[in-house]
Amino acid sequence: MDRYIKRLLDVSAATIALILLAPLFLFIAIIIRLTIGLPIIFRQLRLGYNCRPFVLVKFRTMSDERDSCGNLLPDKQRLTGIGRLMRRLSLDEFPQLWNVLKGEMSLVGPRPLFLKYLDLYTSEQKRRHEVRPGITGWAQINGRNALSWEEKFDLDVWYVDHCTLSLDGRILLNTFWQVLKGTGISQKGHVTTAEFAGSQTKHDGAARHLNLSI
Repeated sequence: MDRYIKRLLDVSAATIALILLAPLFLFIAIIIRLTIGLPIIFRQLRLGYNCRPFVLVKFRTMSDERDSCGNLLPDKQRLTGIGRLMRRLSLDEFPQLWNVLKGEMSLVGPRPLFLKYLDLYTSEQKRRHEVRPGITGWAQINGRNALSWEEKFDLDVWYVDHCTLSLDGRILLNTFWQVLKGTGISQKGHVTTAEFAGSQTKHDGAARHLNLSI
């Protein structure tokens, strides 16, 4: 029953937020158009519920600057000032409310990751796809990108095993606090985090031994 109530709450909240935030979306779109250019929306295939791919949408934060050979410059060099601010305030994530409305995402759940990671997961890590991916999640309020991939996946699986509506509410409330603090936005030396290259050792739920209090 919680699953159906969660979906109803997702649809209701996403609909209301898209309506109320429409002026802000327009303002952000104009700023992106003037400072970065087109396209305004960044689209990318990500893994969703039951490992099904879907098109994730975000506000664009990086330019298309290339080197003399036509290759894109590193992310760090293409991330613009306005893009950095949007990431700091998580404004770039707002278009994912559309993904929530379409049923591809939830407000709360493990963050959707690249398709190329699927073959790198352990069987335990792959369980993160047993629920819809979220705009925010358990790992996001417990360290975000400051965590190692193994720690994030352990937290994701912990959420799959313990998700309730009350836990989702606590995560949403804590997310606002984390955004205000601006912690864990990126790993040292990276715009966000290093790419996942596979776990060196198999984990058996190490998140159960982490400090999981909110």
